[in-house]
Amino acid sequence: MKASARHRYPKQQRGVQRPFRFYIVSLGCPKNTVDASGMAVLLQRAGYVGVQDLSQADMVVVNTCGFIEPARQESSETLRELAAQLRPSQALVAAGCWAQRDPEALLAAVPTLTAVVGTRSWPDIVSVAAMLAKKTAPTAPMRVAQGSLVLPEQAGAPGYAVSGASAFLKIADGCSRQCAFCAIPLIKGPSVSRTPEAILADARALQQMGVLEINLIAQDITYYGHDLGMKDGLAQLLTRLAQEVPQVPWLRLLYTFPGYVTTRLIDVIAQTPQVLPYIDIPLQHAHPEVLKRMRRPADVEDVRRTIAQLRERLPEVALRTTFIVGFPGETDAEFQTLQEFIKEMRFDRLGVFTYSSENGVPAAQWADDIPQAVKEARREALMLAQQEISEAANQQWVGRRLSVLLEGTGDGVTIGRSYRDAPEIDGLVLIPETLEPDRIVTIEITEATVYDLVGRLCVG
Repeated sequence: MKASARHRYPKQQRGVQRPFRFYIVSLGCPKNTVDASGMAVLLQRAGYVGVQDLSQADMVVVNTCGFIEPARQESSETLRELAAQLRPSQALVAAGCWAQRDPEALLAAVPTLTAVVGTRSWPDIVSVAAMLAKKTAPTAPMRVAQGSLVLPEQAGAPGYAVSGASAFLKIADGCSRQCAFCAIPLIKGPSVSRTPEAILADARALQQMGVLEINLIAQDITYYGHDLGMKDGLAQLLTRLAQEVPQVPWLRLLYTFPGYVTTRLIDVIAQTPQVLPYIDIPLQHAHPEVLKRMRRPADVEDVRRTIAQLRERLPEVALRTTFIVGFPGETDAEFQTLQEFIKEMRFDRLGVFTYSSENGVPAAQWADDIPQAVKEARREALMLAQQEISEAANQQWVGRRLSVLLEGTGDGVTIGRSYRDAPEIDGLVLIPETLEPDRIVTIEITEATVYDLVGRLCVG
């Protein structure tokens, strides 16, 4: 996922000093995208100009992801590719999670970096730009990292990123869970909730922009408000959001935690038409012993009860989850339990990751003892099983109507998403017509594939 600031500037006149220009690429999750958007706003406010042509930038910023090895590889490859294109006068800066977690490894991978700015200190990108604008580049790469998170409002930046008629709105940052495999607490620190007032102010701004979908994001949105002394904080926030932004028809929840999807939260979703019946609940495994080793909630029966409650209260609910295969010590029998669980629960959306060992996390104490070939075979088996489930779920929509947010058009086909499809990770609705984007329309579904739906515009 890449995002760059898109602003045009007038042709430089002779004798007039041109403004310092920047270009931003953001990799990884939507939370990174929000930080990149915040950096762009702060840079513009300081008088610098965002450009969409890499060759015109004085400073190129890559907001890296450092969550797992494949993400670091993507970040490294992106940085090296950009470094090969840049002129000596152009500065290359790495920001984000990898820059926070291991700046020395990042500098070793890309020696031509001018600076590394950790994810906990993203507002300091303005100081880096100020130094570069004065032509005072350091003789050695700068390292900018802080010990605590900086929330958007603390930096005077919005806590959202907008793409078309959709937006990601960050409600918290960091993570207070202690999952054995995860490096996020090392990178971000404990969960810090934004105040309801800050979130509502951002939501009102998005409504004023005409945004039609707000995706609420955090590492774990069900933890929201815990550090503020709120009980069922997410349910409280949703109730207030629905009242404050009645013109935003879609509010979507991303990244809930097993065991924390409460009855009150389910009731609020059921009673609030704006809140989409879409639940993303990463379970990671289904065998209690594996879950215990992962330091995850291990009561699988409670998960079953929660899913049954969701389906009873929200008959059209779309359930998304993710699993990890090849965790240290995962036996054939434990994997078989996971397979059977997936076939039993029939999730609408499902992702599978192969385990990768991370330095500094609790699971690093165990040998990564599952061969990569076995991990890949297990992942493939789960995805094949899910394809059948996904296609069957999609087929049930043929002949029915769905509200679809239109996002773009080309070659005579318009693409959009229904409530069942979160941006960037789920399927699409394809309409073989050229339709105006950035609006919600009613589509009759005429065809279903494994991941996507095909339909036609309903008139009248």
